[in-house]
Amino acid sequence: MASQAAALPTLNPLYRRPIVEKVYGKSRGTIYREIDAGLFVRPVVIGRDKNGDPCQVAWPGDEVQAIIDARIAGKTDAEIKALVVKLEAARGSK
Repeated sequence: MASQAAALPTLNPLYRRPIVEKVYGKSRGTIYREIDAGLFVRPVVIGRDKNGDPCQVAWPGDEVQAIIDARIAGKTDAEIKALVVKLEAARGSK
């Protein structure tokens, strides 16, 4: 039974904006201002329109949680910016 559980993949949910707003406690505008300032991770594209342009985005749950944990821990803006860079860089290696 243990080997069967070990074979299951670890799931990382993708959160749409309304959920991110609720769990992060900030508005849409503030979230996007923080993205522009490097204080919050950029969303990933999960859907494209007929022209191939992004039309749906979501945020990886583990990344949102990492930023929340950093805020709770009292990390500085510089430390959070470094965390955002690290989280976004890790996307390519997964």
